[in-house]
Amino acid sequence: MPGNSFGTLFKITTCGESHGGALGVIVDGCPAGLEITDTEIQHELDRRRPGQSTITTPRKEEDIIHILSGVFQGKTTGTPILLLAYNRDMRPEDYDELKHVYRPSHADYTYYKKYGFRDFRGSGRASARETLARVAAGAIAKKYLSQFLNIEIISYVEQVGSIKTKMNYKIVKNEDIEKNIIRCPDQSCAEEMIKLIELVKAEGDSIGGVIKGVIRNVPVGLGEPVFDKLSADLGKAMLSINAVKGFEIGSGFNGVSMRGSEHNDAFIMEDCKLKIKTNHAGGTLGGISTGEDIYFRVAFKPVSTISKKQETVNVDNQAVSLQAAGRHDPCVLPRAVPIVDAMSALVIMDHYLRHKAHI
Repeated sequence: MPGNSFGTLFKITTCGESHGGALGVIVDGCPAGLEITDTEIQHELDRRRPGQSTITTPRKEEDIIHILSGVFQGKTTGTPILLLAYNRDMRPEDYDELKHVYRPSHADYTYYKKYGFRDFRGSGRASARETLARVAAGAIAKKYLSQFLNIEIISYVEQVGSIKTKMNYKIVKNEDIEKNIIRCPDQSCAEEMIKLIELVKAEGDSIGGVIKGVIRNVPVGLGEPVFDKLSADLGKAMLSINAVKGFEIGSGFNGVSMRGSEHNDAFIMEDCKLKIKTNHAGGTLGGISTGEDIYFRVAFKPVSTISKKQETVNVDNQAVSLQAAGRHDPCVLPRAVPIVDAMSALVIMDHYLRHKAHI
């Protein structure tokens, strides 16, 4: 089956291409009675939309969302929700030179070999523009989790290139993240990151980095072992995002240098409640949530399409030079923050409903 759907009980199916008519998503399984407005969904989309700052793509898309079904008198009805946003600032002619050329490190080659045909207009379905639909759906899940379960989901830029903030995720607040265009809560570090991206952009190049995700107030018991562990589904969700090349939860790869006596999270009693002292596990044990903060890191590669001249081949396997035109992000991280938020919300929402089915 084509992989355009995500989730089990809270399920989304996305459709649309970068330079097609619209991007859309069907959200199936949302409980009835949730108050939701297009303004609330739009808020999340505005954080993801192109053209929002000097360090993102200059493409001008307002990404106006339309709720076409599943909501009546401001509340979800329990039936499938259809969300649609029309593409406006389309320039498919920018991609004419790419009709017969494989861009290095892009999906051009694999899509062509898989289907024998590809949409070369901004990569079509392989474009990060598809994530608009995920963010729209994630806004609904995020609202439900916040309103009914007091679950807080935040993501922020932790690293760009070699510049990394050492800020403790436990003290990070949403308002700190939104104070600058890079979405790093460490203001001095954010200034360095922005300067680096501007330099890379001026060189016609791109750069990657890391987004930190944090999910707070998750109840104990979410996760479906053995193959649908909460940590495994979070990993799948993040690795499905364009340009993601790595995922780690809790201590992640740093844990390999620790002894078991150091890494084990001790159980303690605090104010007559069982607590976990250190949380190296990152909020899950055996793939089931512990009630502690879930925290993880997502690694994004540099954007593949750059304006620097590169060597490649065309569909006839002839060597050619490519200097890509078009409008592209020099660093995808600022706009990827709400995408990480959305995928976190979709996973937790789905597992919450699956957990309820057991009790």
